[in-house]
Amino acid sequence: MPASTMSASPLRRRTVRWQPLLCLLLCAGLAACNTTRPRLPAMSVTPAPAVETPQPLDDIGPLLNYHQALRRMSQGELIKELSGLMQQKRTPRVTLQTGMVLMLTRGNGDLARAQGLLDSVANSTETNSAPYKPLAQMLSSYCGEARRLAEHVDKLNAQLGTQQKESQRRIDQLNEMVEELKNIERTLPVRPAAPATGVKK
Repeated sequence: MPASTMSASPLRRRTVRWQPLLCLLLCAGLAACNTTRPRLPAMSVTPAPAVETPQPLDDIGPLLNYHQALRRMSQGELIKELSGLMQQKRTPRVTLQTGMVLMLTRGNGDLARAQGLLDSVANSTETNSAPYKPLAQMLSSYCGEARRLAEHVDKLNAQLGTQQKESQRRIDQLNEMVEELKNIERTLPVRPAAPATGVKK
């Protein structure tokens, strides 16, 4: 066996023996470096402002604007608007608009008609009525309250009218009594003047 091969074999054995120990030392050194290295303060990252996506347009906003426009109309314009709505196809939106117009017209029974139309939308089971139900319920409640107030005013006016008639009847009776007393006074004989008595000195 060559001498070079014999001398290399013990060296290789020693190297193989020290390899695991060197690996352990190297790992320990790296771990110590990681633990002793000062930690940098955590940087606070400000999130970018969220971009607001525009909400889809609904029909409630335009309907509220429509109601405000109706309040600025004259009675003639409201009647014309009502006539135009009556010629359109009956949908929840058109029914709601018709109720809005009837709330502002001054015809007899228009408030009751408006409340009936609004209730039909508020209580509808159709899918296309769902977006309009909250507004219809609110306007129907307003109609109910307005009708109660109108009935209360009518009762007060009726009572006031009755009281005025009764007061006028009593005034007329008193006037008649005064005239009768005046007539009786005219028919009474005039009293003769008392004779003048002489004054004694």
